Amino acid sequence: NLAHRSRELSTAMALKQPVGQKRLTNVAVVRMKSHGIRFEIACYKNKVLNWREGIEKDLNEVLQTETVFTNVSKAVIAKEKDLQKAFGTLDLPEICKKILKDGDVQVSDKEREVHMESLFKDIVQILAERLVHTETGRQLTPVATESALKSIGFSVPPDQ
Repeated sequence: NLAHRSRELSTAMALKQPVGQKRLTNVAVVRMKSHGIRFEIACYKNKVLNWREGIEKDLNEVLQTETVFTNVSKAVIAKEKDLQKAFGTLDLPEICKKILKDGDVQVSDKEREVHMESLFKDIVQILAERLVHTETGRQLTPVATESALKSIGFSVPPDQ
């Protein structure tokens, strides 16, 4: 009973999080390198593309925080002197706009995997509509097309 009680207590203690720590979820990191220094901003994933396409105009809807980091995941904030040197200003909204415009959106492994799988399925579908079995003269099924592509080691190029 005492061992059970101590396990309950340690579990309850492990669940507590620091009060002053801000947890960023649904984060898309937009990264830009300038003057040899990496600058990152934390944005909402679905809003970055909307911003770049001109659909979203409100910067506050895109950014999770107006802070410019050198490393978002470790919460390392960029130094003012580095911001001044790289961007010629300390105006955070302007710096964020520049990073949003010119920076690279970082994509998680899982998102990349889902995207690549979706592209592969699209390719299979297009090929299946156009391929004909030489002996029967019938259209190949998507399953047959997919297995043929996998058997020859076909994979979608990552930059597509």
